[in-house]
Amino acid sequence: MALIELRDLTYAYPITEIPALRNVNLDLEEGQFLAVIGSNGAGKSTLCYTLAGFVPHFFKGKLEGQVRVGGIDTQHAHLNDFVQKVGLVFQNPFNQISGSKFTVYEEIAFGLENRGVPRGEMKARIDRVMEMTGIQDLGERSPYALSGGQQQRVALASILVLQPSILVLDEPTSQLDPIGTREVFQVIKNMSQQGMTIIMAEHKTEWVAEFADRIVALADGEILMLGSPTDVLASPLLPERGVGVSRYTTAARQASSEDLWPSGRPLPVRLDEAIEGFREILP
Repeated sequence: MALIELRDLTYAYPITEIPALRNVNLDLEEGQFLAVIGSNGAGKSTLCYTLAGFVPHFFKGKLEGQVRVGGIDTQHAHLNDFVQKVGLVFQNPFNQISGSKFTVYEEIAFGLENRGVPRGEMKARIDRVMEMTGIQDLGERSPYALSGGQQQRVALASILVLQPSILVLDEPTSQLDPIGTREVFQVIKNMSQQGMTIIMAEHKTEWVAEFADRIVALADGEILMLGSPTDVLASPLLPERGVGVSRYTTAARQASSEDLWPSGRPLPVRLDEAIEGFREILP
């Protein structure tokens, strides 16, 4: 049985007639890194909230179909049943800061304190995630005195320190520069390689292509495509439905339209693939 199972999932927020998600079927195995892409309003955040149990228990609304996460049927469970299994990192890190702590170190410790983790173990886990996320020098700073990118790393560390088996991220790199984005993606990929299951909603398809195992593309709340990064990101369906693709794919598709791309070579989704292809056409 898959770790995450969605069967004919349809969900509408309260006081709305058009569902945010429609007829979604999805299986995800333990340890996989699934990226969720789509244009604004496609349903990416709603899917993240559903997998973390916030839909329907926090946002309410009407949910049809079945959602099973780690063996739990979300419709017949309480939100606190998900705390030990699923960690959710919001798009806006400001919404994730507790507001009750004066330093970053204390903020990261907040969840562990609530769980009653022994002090020695708490310190070891905090030090480890601060190093993983590159925020060792921020420990004594106020969470509110940080840049958006720094706050985002603190929010990620605050979830990772709880050691969930499933990590759900709603565009966690939206406020990071390319260096910070690579560092966060590498941290998340490392967690996946250690057995954590990752679901990440993300617009930065260049990074998704490099790090994700599978990609699901959403359009108007429905699954448009599901498969490997190469199969999904090189598909002409994505630009037709307003879903962004990598600059490498866009450049190669333009070259192909002018009979410049090597015949028989698939369109690239990563930089190394683009370099190999364009080298073939250079004199």
